[in-house]
Parts: sequence; C-alpha cells; structure tokens
Amino acid sequence: MTENTLAGESIPSRRSQRATKKRGGWYFVRDLAVIVVIAILASFLVKTFLVRSFYIPSGSMENTLIKDDRILVNELVPNLVPIQRGDVVVFRDPGGWLPVTPQKKPGNPIVEGGEWLLSLVGLASPDSNDHLIKRVIGLPGDRVECCNALGQMMVNGVPLDEPYVKLKGHQSVSEINFDVVVPEGSLWVMGDNRYDSLDSRFNQQGPTKGFVPIKNVVGRAFVITWPFDRWGGLGNYPEVFDGVGKK
Repeated sequence: MTENTLAGESIPSRRSQRATKKRGGWYFVRDLAVIVVIAILASFLVKTFLVRSFYIPSGSMENTLIKDDRILVNELVPNLVPIQRGDVVVFRDPGGWLPVTPQKKPGNPIVEGGEWLLSLVGLASPDSNDHLIKRVIGLPGDRVECCNALGQMMVNGVPLDEPYVKLKGHQSVSEINFDVVVPEGSLWVMGDNRYDSLDSRFNQQGPTKGFVPIKNVVGRAFVITWPFDRWGGLGNYPEVFDGVGKK
C-alpha cells in the first residue's frame, strides 16, 4: 500500500506541522502572560516598597509644586533613609488637617477597575486626597521660631533665607508668630506657599499640636513626572539649613 500524499507531502507530516504551530502559539501566549504577571508583580513591589506616585491636589506648595503636578515619592524615607530639613514629604493626615469628605459613591466599575490596576504599578494615585505634602522645617529637638525683625524664620536660633517660599508680596515668611520645640518622633512642616498653606502653624490646636509624627510619613518627593514641561528633581536646599546644627 502506498502512503497517501498531498502536493508531495505526507498527511501525517502536515498534521504534525499544524500541531507544532498550535503548540508554538500557545507557548507564545503563555510566555507573554508570564512576562506580564512578572512585570505587574515587580511594579507592585516597587510601588509598595520603593517608589509611589501622587498628584498634587492644591496650591499649598507653589511655586515648587502646582496643582495637578504628578510626583514620585521615595518610600525608603524615613524607614531606611533619614529625613532631612528641607525635604518635601508626603504624609498621612495626623488628625484634623484635612476636611471630612463624604463617602465616595460607587462609580463606573470599568474606570475604577482600570484605576485600581494602574495604582498597583504606581501609575495612578487614587488616595492622593487622603495625604498631605509639605516641606520639613524642624526635626526632633529643633526650636523653630517666627519671625525675626526681618520676617525670617529661625531654627535653633539661625535665621533662614528661604528661596523656595511664595509670599504674595508680603515681607514675613509667616502671617502668624510661633515658637515651638519639635518633640521626639515628630516634624514641623510648612508649605512653600506660606500665605495659602494650612500646615503645622494652623494645626497647633489639633491632637498632635501641629507636629507630624514621623511614622505618618509615606516618603520623600524627589521628582516631578507630569506634565512633561515641568519634569525635574526636587531638592531640599541644604544651604538654607547650614549652621542650624545636626540632630
């Protein structure tokens, strides 16, 4: 008996090729799925332990940060990297700093699902409105005073020349005077937009007396990622705090 052929090729051989192609297509889909899963897991780990994205919901940090800027936050601060004076930090509300917001109504499940997936990899930040961002002025043990005869703030008796502040035509860096010593485990923080920032000065009647517990700090903002024309790093102006003293 002769073997059945089609165009000079055996039927079993063609079946074998089709099966091989099917297996090859399945392997490609499987490998692609594995790569996607690994990428999502890696991004999730980076977002959880290293870097996190936030957007700026207000103008309290102008002109350093403006509303709707997107930033990346280094989450190694403060657990592995110590906070320094001048750092711009994101922190959870210590209590009473943010207005009580009504419970969010369920939205479009597809949109919310997409936002959730993007938040896993740090490309969305649905909880930005539950956090605040300010500049660290005083570390534990620092005495922070305002203002001297020139309208400057002082840390440990050293006047600060702050190039990052927005004063809206005022001379003094604060419209209210204060004289505080930062307790252990806490920070004194202020917005760069000094006449439009409800910061440590305005929360001294709250449960933490205006101080931010270091345990509430999510991380240090280090770069603006969006919009592209504002891309750039965020410094902590170490020269401003020269001579203040190490803690």
